Amino acid sequence: MSEQHPTRPRIVLRGISSRAWEHPADRGALVALRKLQGFDVVVRKLSGVINERMVKMLLLGSAVRVTERQFPVVHRLYVEAATALDVPELPELFVAASPILNASTIGMDAPKIVLNSALVDLLDEDELRFVLGHELGHALSGHALYQTLLTYLVIAGQSLASLPFSGVGLFVVRTALGEWARKAELSGDRAGLLATQDVSVAVRVQMKLASGGHLDQLDQTEFLAQAREYENADDLGDSLMKIFLLDSMTHPMGVVRAAEIRRWVDSGEYAAHLAGGYPRRDEDKDATISAEAAAAADSYASSFQESEDAAAKLLRDLGQGIGNVGRWIGNQFTRE
Repeated sequence: MSEQHPTRPRIVLRGISSRAWEHPADRGALVALRKLQGFDVVVRKLSGVINERMVKMLLLGSAVRVTERQFPVVHRLYVEAATALDVPELPELFVAASPILNASTIGMDAPKIVLNSALVDLLDEDELRFVLGHELGHALSGHALYQTLLTYLVIAGQSLASLPFSGVGLFVVRTALGEWARKAELSGDRAGLLATQDVSVAVRVQMKLASGGHLDQLDQTEFLAQAREYENADDLGDSLMKIFLLDSMTHPMGVVRAAEIRRWVDSGEYAAHLAGGYPRRDEDKDATISAEAAAAADSYASSFQESEDAAAKLLRDLGQGIGNVGRWIGNQFTRE
């Protein structure tokens, strides 16, 4: 663990709902699943691949459970992140020996958070608090449920690929779930920001993960400019390559995550949450699928309209051209 920064008070977001940090596309799907009675039971019944007992024994046998006496600093940061998010019950936290810069939340009945040792070595206390808040966001949103479903679909796709047309349908569903997974990571980043309540820390984590920790060699302004260059690729071939690369990814690109954090802050929603204007857990039952679906559609539409990406520009121009042709044809029939 690298240098320590002075501890400062953070706002406790009492009764905050996971809907506060969920990206609109993620939130729409989750609200729909929460309204679908019995869905979680079915997935849990099918869960022979990811077995709760197997996960528990594997972690107990090969990782280190974080407590006040084991990784005490990590434990303190975990409690601080959970306090800010007003987490009613802390999932078990483990540190696992791994050189891979990653953390994960696994299990459905009793989610467990696993922090790879490489992150403990690389990140300072504020940055670790962000990562722990990110994983708590996953646990509170129930993201393990869709990750399990995605696993089933991948396995099913491999076993049914020989059947006529089956591969196409599974590819479409898998692609949609992959997009959902990437939006869920953006939700986790928002939860991490609400837990640490420091925008520079949230962006700094993405910079460290992208560079392997060489923060002294980076510049935040230029890093975010690099994100804009990636997002607004003006070459159609580059745009299509982005789509191709993302198909196999469960996480967004690091520069995109940094830009999305900055975008959420600039929207004013983050500040509104800190000021107390966030949805409460006791209001979750009143959330409607139609409202969340509309919010997801608005989010995609806004991103599409504002994008400077070559493919998005082409589609907008095509849409405008088709609209103009339609209006011209309509005028021919309405002329006197």
